[in-house]
Amino acid sequence: MGSISTAGEAVARIAYLSSDVIVSVQPSLASDSEFSEYFRALQKAKAPSLVAKNHPEIVAVRHNVDPLLSVFQPIRAGKLTAVTTTSSILVKSIPHLYKLAQYPVVLHVSVQPTGFPDFSDITSIRQSGFTFLQSETLQQSQDIALTAHALAIKSGKGVIHFFDSGAIAMSKNIPHEDRELVRGVLDLNAAAAIQKSRSEETSLYADDGRSATLSVARSQATAVPGTVTGRVNPPDGGQAMTVVDRTRARAESSSSSSRRESSTASGASSSSATTVESLASKPVSSEDIYRFASQIWANIKEATGRSYDAFEYTGPVNAETAIFLFGADTAIFADEIDTADDSETYANAGIITARIYRPWLGASLAPLLPQSIKRIAVLEQVRRKTTRWGPVLLDLLMSLKSSGANSPMIVGYQLGYINDKTVQQALRGAFQNLTSESPLQNLQVGNLDGPTPLSKVALEQPGLENAYMKILNQVFGERLHIANQLGAKHAGISNEISSSPEYGFGSLLARKEHRKRFIEEARAASKSNDFITRSPLEWLSKWAVDADNSDKANALAPEVISRLSNDGSPAASQLLSFKSLFFKESPWLIGSDAWAYDLGNSGVHHVLASGENVNMLIVDSQPYSERAAADAARRKKDIGLYAMNFGNAYVASVAVYSSYTQVLEAMIEADKFDGPSVILAYLPYEKENDSPLTVLQETKKAVDLGYWPLYRWDPRGDEKGEPNFQLDSERIKKELEEFLRRDNYMSQVMKRHPDFSPALSASYGTEVRQLQKRKAKDAYSKLLEGLAGDPMTVLFASDNGNAETLSKRLANRGKARGLKTICMAMDDYPLEDLPTEQNVILLTSTAGQGEFPQNGRTFWEAVRDSTDLDLATVNFAVFALGDSHYWPRKEDKIYYNKPGKDIHNRLLALGGNPLTECGLGDDQDPDAYQTGYAEWEPQLWQALGVDKVEGLPDEPPPITNEDIKINSNFLRGTIEEGLNDPTTGAISAPDQQLTKFHGTYMQDDRDLRDERKAQGLEPAYSFMIRCRLPGGVATPKQWLQMDEISTKLGNETMKLTTRQTFQFHGVVKGKLKPAMQAINKALMTTIAACGDVNRNVMCSSLPQHSQYHTEVHAVSKTISDHLLPSTTAYHEIWLQDDETKEKKKVAGDAIVDHEPLYGPTYLPRKFKITIAIPPHNDTDVYAHDVGLIAIKGADGHLEGFNVLAGGGMGVTHNNKKTYPRTGSMLGYVPTNAVHIVCEKIMLVQRDNGDRKDRKHARLKYTIDDMGVDVFRGKVEELWGEKFAEAKDFKFDSNVDTFGWLKDENGLNHFTFFIENGRIEDTAEFPMKTGLIEVAKLQKGEFRLTGNQHLILSNIADKDLPQVKELLKKYKLDATNFSALRLSSSACVAFPTCGLAMAESERYLPELITKLESTIEEAGLRQDSIVMRMTGCPNGCARPWLAEVAFVGKAFGAYNMYLGGGYHGNRLNKLYRSSIKEEEILDILKPMIKHYAKDRHEGERFGDFVIRAKYIVATTHGTNFHENTGEEESEEE
Repeated sequence: MGSISTAGEAVARIAYLSSDVIVSVQPSLASDSEFSEYFRALQKAKAPSLVAKNHPEIVAVRHNVDPLLSVFQPIRAGKLTAVTTTSSILVKSIPHLYKLAQYPVVLHVSVQPTGFPDFSDITSIRQSGFTFLQSETLQQSQDIALTAHALAIKSGKGVIHFFDSGAIAMSKNIPHEDRELVRGVLDLNAAAAIQKSRSEETSLYADDGRSATLSVARSQATAVPGTVTGRVNPPDGGQAMTVVDRTRARAESSSSSSRRESSTASGASSSSATTVESLASKPVSSEDIYRFASQIWANIKEATGRSYDAFEYTGPVNAETAIFLFGADTAIFADEIDTADDSETYANAGIITARIYRPWLGASLAPLLPQSIKRIAVLEQVRRKTTRWGPVLLDLLMSLKSSGANSPMIVGYQLGYINDKTVQQALRGAFQNLTSESPLQNLQVGNLDGPTPLSKVALEQPGLENAYMKILNQVFGERLHIANQLGAKHAGISNEISSSPEYGFGSLLARKEHRKRFIEEARAASKSNDFITRSPLEWLSKWAVDADNSDKANALAPEVISRLSNDGSPAASQLLSFKSLFFKESPWLIGSDAWAYDLGNSGVHHVLASGENVNMLIVDSQPYSERAAADAARRKKDIGLYAMNFGNAYVASVAVYSSYTQVLEAMIEADKFDGPSVILAYLPYEKENDSPLTVLQETKKAVDLGYWPLYRWDPRGDEKGEPNFQLDSERIKKELEEFLRRDNYMSQVMKRHPDFSPALSASYGTEVRQLQKRKAKDAYSKLLEGLAGDPMTVLFASDNGNAETLSKRLANRGKARGLKTICMAMDDYPLEDLPTEQNVILLTSTAGQGEFPQNGRTFWEAVRDSTDLDLATVNFAVFALGDSHYWPRKEDKIYYNKPGKDIHNRLLALGGNPLTECGLGDDQDPDAYQTGYAEWEPQLWQALGVDKVEGLPDEPPPITNEDIKINSNFLRGTIEEGLNDPTTGAISAPDQQLTKFHGTYMQDDRDLRDERKAQGLEPAYSFMIRCRLPGGVATPKQWLQMDEISTKLGNETMKLTTRQTFQFHGVVKGKLKPAMQAINKALMTTIAACGDVNRNVMCSSLPQHSQYHTEVHAVSKTISDHLLPSTTAYHEIWLQDDETKEKKKVAGDAIVDHEPLYGPTYLPRKFKITIAIPPHNDTDVYAHDVGLIAIKGADGHLEGFNVLAGGGMGVTHNNKKTYPRTGSMLGYVPTNAVHIVCEKIMLVQRDNGDRKDRKHARLKYTIDDMGVDVFRGKVEELWGEKFAEAKDFKFDSNVDTFGWLKDENGLNHFTFFIENGRIEDTAEFPMKTGLIEVAKLQKGEFRLTGNQHLILSNIADKDLPQVKELLKKYKLDATNFSALRLSSSACVAFPTCGLAMAESERYLPELITKLESTIEEAGLRQDSIVMRMTGCPNGCARPWLAEVAFVGKAFGAYNMYLGGGYHGNRLNKLYRSSIKEEEILDILKPMIKHYAKDRHEGERFGDFVIRAKYIVATTHGTNFHENTGEEESEEE
């Protein structure tokens, strides 16, 4: 049996065994209480409970968010509920305690602060109706915790068990609790009865008349309660303990009663009922509590020998003096008294303590004490400032005075901090007074200020909340005044009080009055002759006139201060002593959602009711969750609605992780508003140390689903001709909508929505979803009613479309065979119909680590967890699609086709009749999953009896991309019609393929998929737009235009891509056309930025040689223009106005397009061209279909290009027919011919590329199929000339050079570090705003790099100071990052890329942070290692050329590749498959150290891992899959 070393552990273990629900009150969700770590350990060990089914539910709650609200819902639902907390919450929770006292709730309270606890938190709530039990030793904490739970169950009343966990007697280890003892002491039958009961009460504060009652014989129900019955004399005959025994007993902390004999008042009682009577209810009395406690303690004594009673006396039977200790560390006093010399006045004193503090069982105390006692000193560790008499002193006086005339004299003391060094002095002082002729009352014993420093949990602002604080500081700077700033010094005021809204508001009012007086003093001074010079008079006079005007007062303040500082007179010095008051501050109160609960809301009300010009920023951290929304008792006030109903307050609801711009606007508007302002700021987290990615995802859900709408409300907007209400997010929650529609007062809103619960919208969405399922299936069933044949329901779960396509084809084939078929996604199927089906066919692909695809998860979970589905009459068949090598390790083979196998086995278990064995499709088979499917489908038809059907119609071939292109009328399709369809945010599947040619992809926000689906909503569709920007060069004006597009029409961010262009995300369909037009207005385009055409042409940025760069850049533009598609569809769809279109339709103008280069089917796949300028390979020239290496002539000018062809990055996991490839050298061509050569290479690919298999359609496969020489010959044949021999060149890097550089013309260039290319504002780094300010200077030009960074080019020396000042102001000059970070790159991946299997852009920075300490330790901070990450194997960030690469395999899992060439000229190779972060770090950290220790001079990491035999070099794409670092296991 294990041991227990803390009271927190002892209590936590008992609470875990004895509760259904435990509310764990913590300082913060990231910080453990003294109990919470043990709950977590028990949960992790899956330890069973005695009371709960399986395990109790642990609800972690912050101490300042009205934590006892979390008790009402479970306890009223019949769940035995316990709370573990410190004493700090008790007084504020008094309104709850009076109600909870009538429920069997147990509160385990650690009295704080540790080391010198203040028991006034206990005495202040003693009349709340709870039973109070105290423990003083570690063993007692275990036994009394058990007593508390057993007593709550027996009595039906609340019990508070309190203790000082820092007491000396808490320090000795005890064994784990005896589980059988706990089972025996708890009345499990009574517990079960409570669990079956349900309370109908809903009130939180009003007295609903509930009180705990007992069922008794009717004759006893009306009996008048008398004194406590039972034996009251000491059971041992009053024998005193020896000093040795008594000291040992104290030290042993009541671990064995055989060593500690003490007088106790026993509570044994017996029933007097002798006849059968009817039962009646009576309130639980103090006698009942004592009787129950005594029975519980009798059981404990019988099992352990340890005895307990309401009061405990220890000492001689003939003692004349005693001390009653309450709140003190009893062991310190006992040790001193037990070892004292006989000469000490306290040597033979007795010690009295209370085990049951409430109800106060005073009648049992007097008989317990020796008759010889004449005087009792009452030492209370209760800090009382307003009362003279201690509460325990008054209790004792009443008890002993009523017991008779010979009661002892009672003398009260205030007990301060005592330790083993001061206890002797304290006792001498106390007993000197006690034994004097006329003892003084209320003497202080010990240090009332406590130890130094006072150990108390400090209030801290969670690090995540710094986001809003930083924005406040950015916006208001020195003007910012936070009245309740955490950590500020307030004389005599605790941090907890000084951070409250009430205190902050009071201090602001005082500050306002102080400034008023100061203004009057300044005004009077401006008319006096008290200054040495005349200068202050004029400036003071000006300032006094505008002192209340923020802009003018703050502009004048520095001038006034300057004049006064130069004056030197006493009058000037007097004014300067308060010089901060010359500024009109921006006054703020900062709070949390604790202010939104009733018990924390009064300060908010005061501010609003006052009408004062005070700004409140209230940070709400509750994540969007169904559970939180469902608990109506844990309701928070909607402060936004509450404030708007006052009618005098500016109100805004903001979320920094949704819209940084809106946060700025709201703060500025709040500051300008003359009156109260409330900004509700959303920052959801489960724990304060959650990652920003988690906060971002939670924010997006809440904002998108209307749980947290973004809005601004200005009650005086109409006075300015502006709307009062501005909605800044797409959706709005129902309550707010009601407020806006009716514009009425809170009472009316409360009548409509009494709970103010987000559960309303959640339940509504769920109902809609169910209704949609039912209507869809019923409508289809109705259509089938008249048809003959058996029914066949086909259900699919599909992520990439294969299972869906297969299912639809199967359903059509079934229909052709005479079956009545329905086909739908599993999650769209109403599960309650499953037992009524005749034949159900299920097809599912495999997602992640053997998980169901997204549109089948809900169905699977319902089937898996169902206990009442009876499928005895249901026939079923399952076909699964997977990849047997996707998870190569032996232990991971279970993931292969796991969803299909699981659903097959589950349907069998539910009684279903299998039509076939579970079919398994394997991507590793010759025809991939079709191989297994071809065997499975005939078996299905045979089982259904339709295998002999003749005359089946020919199936039309599946529609391919080639069909879509040729039928699109030169890329028109039905795009125009789709854009004009308001019923959906999407466009049709064929149009999704065609819009790529126009530079835009349809996407949906994958962070929101599940939540929107649960709400009955379609996915959050939006579009990504990519510009065509040859060479990546833009003017400052274009930068500003691009920024405006991202802010007004996108998601407020821009992405600088690995192809040197701008990319916008989050453009909804209705804004798609305006965005395209705005891009065109900026003299840019998006045509052919994506699709099966030549895409954006890249060019090295080369800041060192501007003239040479200009010449090469001109070539990139020439190539781009030359290969541009000729279709007029782009202009017609996006740029032409509707009136012109209508005129053309009326006139019947037929559009006849012609594509001289591309033809009607364009290219087989995408086509990419890049230019690199040696020695910099910053565009990865080897990775593209055509790579051009610029060759400089002897005169320093561009001469021509070496031409590479056949590079390409796209791969499919585990499909060895696909591979990355570096370009092959074709030869050299002069500058004037290079665009023609690019055209001819493209045409050879057009005519010879594979148009049947898109996975084999890129130029790299065409060249490998033909051979390099044959391909070169084809190009030369079309060109009519021959390639010359390639010229010499050398690359020495493919990363960017950061910071300032000067070119040959004396112009300056600055390369910014833009991590993963994302341009956005954050609280820590207002990058987007800073770049706007730089662009506004209209100096130089912007160059986007192929590594996703940005260069500010061509800055003249005279403009440098101004530019540098701006860069510093906005932290844009920061380049002092590790070389690993500077050399990293990532694609977008989640949440917008539909192909992503794992995070990339949002995760790579976190991974690098976790590696940087190792990099520093190894001395490699300045050594570049090229690391890249992508969310899928398509290779957008060109990972296959990186020295270290991570390619997403499943959520959180990556394939790791090593050995790429630092210069971008060699492919890497698979080192480990499907590894997660822990494994990544375990692999890389020692490898980095090895590299640092053993590398050769100048050796790059990619070369080292090959030399050190970590990996074999890849010499060509065709051997990319050979000799990998991890061979796949063939075992199943």
